[in-house]
Amino acid sequence: MFETTVRDGVCQVRREDARWLSTAWDGGYRVADSVYNVTVPEGFERTDLDAYRAERLSAAGFPVGPALLTGVHMAHARCARSGPVSVLATAGLSNPAALPMSREDGADGADGTTSNPADSPDWRPGTVNLVVGVDRALGDGALATLLATVVEAKAATLLDAAGVPGTTSDAAIVGCVPSAEPAHFAGSATEIGAAARVCVRDAIRASLAARYDGNALPTVEGAEYGVVTDRETEVFEP
Repeated sequence: MFETTVRDGVCQVRREDARWLSTAWDGGYRVADSVYNVTVPEGFERTDLDAYRAERLSAAGFPVGPALLTGVHMAHARCARSGPVSVLATAGLSNPAALPMSREDGADGADGTTSNPADSPDWRPGTVNLVVGVDRALGDGALATLLATVVEAKAATLLDAAGVPGTTSDAAIVGCVPSAEPAHFAGSATEIGAAARVCVRDAIRASLAARYDGNALPTVEGAEYGVVTDRETEVFEP
């Protein structure tokens, strides 16, 4: 079973000899006993992220491992579990990223796209971060499929809750246990995929409820930082 511990603004998700796939700045496939979700302070401007991670984990008394960063306080972290799947979520929406289905719903910028909020010196990511652990052995393809399933569930949950599929800085880590019972697939029709979908949904909803405490969720129009991706493409037959 994957275990969670919160200390000094850091949430550790631990499972001995687990194998992970991360979308973080140094992401990819890794073997590690622990991964982390780390709250960064307001006005965070560090770019030496490896060093910053090492400092924060050391200060909290944790060994170094893969990590995600977020502006959301760990007091708003929430977990959900179903069958072999456990999910940790922190959810903030200060920088929503909308993808309109028509130009009438898009931005008014000259190139059809709003400016990047990360260009602002005052930008602080809201971020929806997910750490997903599965008590099964998954191959590279199945672990990647699990990541896709998790991101799809995140987008569906946020579309229902806030009308956007994500923020400009969402990230996820998904993990499995190589020594456990093998599972060859992790799509939405599988036991693992179905459990992951509902866990992601419920953990994000609970984190949003904790973060916004019954207040209306930010919209793209009302958020301090947000983007609407609205540009022309050339559509063609292969």
